[in-house]
Amino acid sequence: MKAPSSALAFTAAGLLAFTGNAEPIRRDPNTTLPLVQDQALVDSIVIENLLGCAQDLEDIAYASPRRNRVHGTEGHLNSVKYFQEQLESLGDYYDIELQDFTTEVTLASQASLTINGETIDSGTFSFGNNGTWSDLPLVPVANLGCVASDHPDTLQGAIALIARGNCTFVEKITFAGEKGAVGAIIYNNADAGIAAGTLGGVNNLIVVGGISKADGLRLLEQINANTTLLSSGEYYTYIANTTSYNVVASSKQGDTDNVLFLGAHSDSVEAGPGINDNGSGSCGLLTIAKALAQWRTTNQVRFAWWTAEEEGLLGAEHYVNITPAAELDKVRLYLNFDMIASPNFVLGIYDGDGSSFNLSGPAGSAEAERLFEDWYDAQGYPHVGSEFNGRSDYGPFLDKGVPCGGLDTGADGVKTDEEVALFGGTAGIWYDPNYHSAKDNVTNLNLDAFETVGKGIAHAVATYGASWEGFPARNVTAVTRRVLGANKFNFSKRKPKFGKKKAY
Repeated sequence: MKAPSSALAFTAAGLLAFTGNAEPIRRDPNTTLPLVQDQALVDSIVIENLLGCAQDLEDIAYASPRRNRVHGTEGHLNSVKYFQEQLESLGDYYDIELQDFTTEVTLASQASLTINGETIDSGTFSFGNNGTWSDLPLVPVANLGCVASDHPDTLQGAIALIARGNCTFVEKITFAGEKGAVGAIIYNNADAGIAAGTLGGVNNLIVVGGISKADGLRLLEQINANTTLLSSGEYYTYIANTTSYNVVASSKQGDTDNVLFLGAHSDSVEAGPGINDNGSGSCGLLTIAKALAQWRTTNQVRFAWWTAEEEGLLGAEHYVNITPAAELDKVRLYLNFDMIASPNFVLGIYDGDGSSFNLSGPAGSAEAERLFEDWYDAQGYPHVGSEFNGRSDYGPFLDKGVPCGGLDTGADGVKTDEEVALFGGTAGIWYDPNYHSAKDNVTNLNLDAFETVGKGIAHAVATYGASWEGFPARNVTAVTRRVLGANKFNFSKRKPKFGKKKAY
C-alpha cells in the first residue's frame, strides 16, 4: 500500500480536485489498443491498487464533519468528485455522466435507553421516528414478531421487545403498533453489536431502537423470571432532502447495442465511512475501469457508481426510470458488486439459475453465474450461492427484465461451520461484524477476498467485453423474475446482505 496522502482540504460542495493513493493510468490517445485479453486484465488487478482506492475513500470520509459518505453529504459529494476525476485522468476512453438525484436521507441521530434505571447501549434506525417515553413496561414478542399473532394484547401502552430476523423491521413494528405499542426495541440476532438498519423511507410507524443480542437476551431472561422491567427512551433522527450523483462511465468504443454494465453503490450509512459497504465494490470497479483503458473491447463496457443505495436502491432505480426502454434493451448483462472484502468472508455468487434459492433471473442470469463458478473452480477457490433477491442495486434492473449477476463476500448473515470448513474464519458471527458501523474501515477489510473478487470481476469484463458468444440474446418481452419453487426465500441457506430494499 502506498503511503497515505497528505492533509486534505475539501469544500462543502466537494468541488476540490483530489488524487490520493490510487494512481491514474494515462494512455496515448493516438495509440491503437489491442483487444482485451483475459489473463492480462486479471493479472493487472492487484491489492495495492484496490487498497489505495479504499484508503482514499476513508480519507474522504474522515475529512468531512460527519466522517461518513451518506448521500448528499460532503463525504459523498467528494467521493463522486474522486470517481469523476480518476476516470477523467484516463483521457477520452470513457464518456462520463453525472446524474443528479435528490431524496430524503437520515443525516444525524441519537438514542438513549434505560431499563429499571440501568443505561443500555442503543441506536436508531434510518428513517425512524422521533419520540420519548418514560417508565413504560417492556413486553416481549413471541418468536420473531413476523406475524400478528406473535404480538400479545399486553403491548397496549407498552414497549415491544422483538428479536431481529426473517421479516423486515417495518413488518415487526407495524404489528406491534397495531396492538397499541408505544415503541419497540429490536435486539440483534448475532454477536455483532447493536441492531441497526433502515425502515426504507419516511413513515408513520412507532418509535424504534436497537440493542445488542446479549442485552436483548438478558432482558428477556429477566422478564421470563417474572421481573417487571420499566423502560424510558429517547430517539431522534434528523432527516433532510439532499442531492448527490450517480457516476456513469461508458467506453467510447465497442458495440453500443450489446452493452456489458457493471455497478456498485458509492454511498455509506450514517454510522461510518462504509469501506467494505461499499467502498470495496466501488474500488473494485474503479480499479478495473482504469486497467481496461489499456485495451480495446468489442462490446461497450459501462460502469456506474450509484448513489442512495442505502436509502433503498434509489440511485439505480432513478437510472432505470429515466433511461428509455429501448436503451435498457441494449444491456446484455448487468453485474453488481456490493461488499467484496468482508473480514469473515465467503465467496458468494448471485444465484442466477435459482438452483440454491428457488429464485432465478431473466435469460442470461444463469450464464453469468456459471461464468463466475467456472472461474472460481479454475482457480481452486470454493464458492457458495447468494440469494438472488434483488436487495442491492441489481434489483431495479431485474424488475426491467435485464439479465443480472454478481459477486459478494457476505454482510450480516451468520457464518456456518460448513462455510468455515471452506473459507476459514469464525462460525456463529456475521460475515462482516462491522456491517453498518463505525468500524467498517480500511483496517477491517479482508485483503485476500478483496483481490480475489476483483480479479473475478476483471475476468467477466474481459470475457464479455470481447464476445457474447454462447450468451443468450435479450428477450425484451420478459420483465418478471422466474420463481422455480413455491418459496421465494429459503432462510436455511446463506443470504447476502440485508438492510437494503427490505431490512431485516
